[in-house]
Amino acid sequence: MSMGRILAVDDDIDILEVLQFILEDSGYEVDTLSDGHYLLDTIRKKAPDLILLDIMLGNMDGRELCKEVKNQDFTHDIPVILISASHNISNAMNQDGAPNDFIAKPFDINNLLAKIKNHLRPAA
Repeated sequence: MSMGRILAVDDDIDILEVLQFILEDSGYEVDTLSDGHYLLDTIRKKAPDLILLDIMLGNMDGRELCKEVKNQDFTHDIPVILISASHNISNAMNQDGAPNDFIAKPFDINNLLAKIKNHLRPAA
């Protein structure tokens, strides 16, 4: 039984491959996306249970994409974990359309998996 479907979004293909390997190894179904322009389409098609979203997506800003996800009726309940090497986004955590969580790069795998598990826990 799948533990959930995760959409990983990063413009670095190597990181996507690593994430896919680790997450599938942990029992998740994984879809990857290297271009933020297709994010909402992909969410519609794949219906992920959680989204891992890098802040630096080429010329796009993951914080803006997160806001878009959180402001759409059909996606606002999906947990979003933002990933960033360079930004301290504690201030973005309180904004309208804030992510559910944040993890810094290079990420600690156990920390990442713990955060994912935390957000995928079925609501009691």
